Amino acid sequence: MARIGFIGLGNMGGGMAANLAKAGHDVRAFDLSQEALERARKAGCLPTESARAAAEGAEAVVTMLPAGRHVAQVYEEAVFGAAAPGAVLIDSSTIDVATARQLAEAATAKGLLAVDAPVSGGIAGAAAGTLTFMVGGSEEAFAAAQPLLQAMGKAVIHAGGAGAGQAAKACNNMLLGATMIATCEAFVLAERLGLDPQTFYDISSASSGQSWSMTTYCPVPGVGPETPADHDYQGGFAAALMLKDLRLALDAASGANVDTPMGARAAELYGSFVAQGGAATDFSGIIRMLGRQS
Repeated sequence: MARIGFIGLGNMGGGMAANLAKAGHDVRAFDLSQEALERARKAGCLPTESARAAAEGAEAVVTMLPAGRHVAQVYEEAVFGAAAPGAVLIDSSTIDVATARQLAEAATAKGLLAVDAPVSGGIAGAAAGTLTFMVGGSEEAFAAAQPLLQAMGKAVIHAGGAGAGQAAKACNNMLLGATMIATCEAFVLAERLGLDPQTFYDISSASSGQSWSMTTYCPVPGVGPETPADHDYQGGFAAALMLKDLRLALDAASGANVDTPMGARAAELYGSFVAQGGAATDFSGIIRMLGRQS
């Protein structure tokens, strides 16, 4: 059993912390939301009054926060100097590659291990413990983090050195964002051409147009497995978060001098969707906007 500080108990972090507690770890949890802290308590975590209190003496500290600046602030103000010597810091937030590398360097300088370990799998995966972790960091840091990550996910993949996890997440979600838009466009077109959505799904899901966006996360209600589309596009992965991830990918592409026209167009479309009030809507809900525009 390890003593773990967990900072950030939102839609994703709450489920992740609960699974660590379920695995028998001593989880000291902190969030600005009292409701989130109460849910963590009911899940077997020990709520704390501050991020520093959560990290105090911890053998591992997991962060799940909105952006790189939040992670950097928590590390500087609460984690560095509070975690146990040699502790492993696991940041599962989705942040920019440069910040992930800077934080790993800072942690190493203080005698700590650090990995960037963003996730794929959504809220349901966080609750069920079936997330995929893409991990950046040294071999030593990965070895220290791996058992804890396995308590929260079904796949833990070492992507490379510091920042590699964030790089993998950026590339993956750029692909996802563009693929979802293409899937939505295809369903809108199929409907306008007189095809039944279920019939089109049956054909495309067994043909070369098949994708995760089609067969696992279909954007049409009542077609394929149950998805946020069946719940008025609520829950799942918010469009504002997809836009954030696409912008991170574009920033990374710019830094690497890589042209990503499909990723750029996907970001433009999600930007429009968010501006039209779709920020909290599941990202597959962009089919509504595309349907209105056609």
